[in-house]
Amino acid sequence: MTADPIADLPALLATASDILDAAAPRFVEGIGAPSAISKGGNDFATELDLELERTISDRLEQRTGIEVHGEEFGGPQLTSGTAWVLDPIDGTFNYSSGHPLSGMLLALVHEGEPVLGLTWLPILDRRYAAALGGPVTLNGAPLPPLPRGRLAEAMIGFGAFNVDAAGRIPGRFRFDLLGPLSRLSSRVRMHGSTGIDLAFTASGVLGGAIVFGHHPWDNAAGVALIRAAGGVVTDLAGDPWHITSGSVLAAAPGVHEELLDMISMVSTA
Repeated sequence: MTADPIADLPALLATASDILDAAAPRFVEGIGAPSAISKGGNDFATELDLELERTISDRLEQRTGIEVHGEEFGGPQLTSGTAWVLDPIDGTFNYSSGHPLSGMLLALVHEGEPVLGLTWLPILDRRYAAALGGPVTLNGAPLPPLPRGRLAEAMIGFGAFNVDAAGRIPGRFRFDLLGPLSRLSSRVRMHGSTGIDLAFTASGVLGGAIVFGHHPWDNAAGVALIRAAGGVVTDLAGDPWHITSGSVLAAAPGVHEELLDMISMVSTA
């Protein structure tokens, strides 16, 4: 490694891609893995979560010299310095149920900002990757930057939803967003995977995504992809997204402004 850990982002992206490619067959083989560890609140991890995190983390540290912060085992703090951020199975409930919408998420975070993003969807045979400045690639082929769009013509990914949930962003507020969003957007989609919502936004499949979660392992890779594609990423209040943000609002230019206006109206109603 050089003195500057991010001096050669293309090389780091290629190394990370190789490591995720090597882990992909095991990911596909394990679909349908049952819950092994309860995290409370109907959240859980499978044994494969643990296995993949150990394997991928070990290989990343051996080949890049950069520490890994994983969903299951934690790691270095992320607001300063440089670290990989890994979610070995995003969309765990989908994955454990045999649902194909799940994947592996990996980002390189430097001084609290993601500079590389990789979203691997092995069951769908889709591999999204980008370094700071773009472009986003899909299975190695560059994608065009996101054009300016309109909410009325856009499908929007919508995050985890339970009307009775409490917490930082209560279920009632999420419910109150659904009505206006269904009227103003072309379609609303709930995929059950933050990584898929953000990768599909970066590639233009979705016009935007509303993410209520705050975990960096869920959000950092997709934020990197959307920024590299020329999209706009903030939190739900419209403040610029950073590694400690409590939510994500990501969309193509134009669509983001309309989504933010809609959320603001609901918040003040």
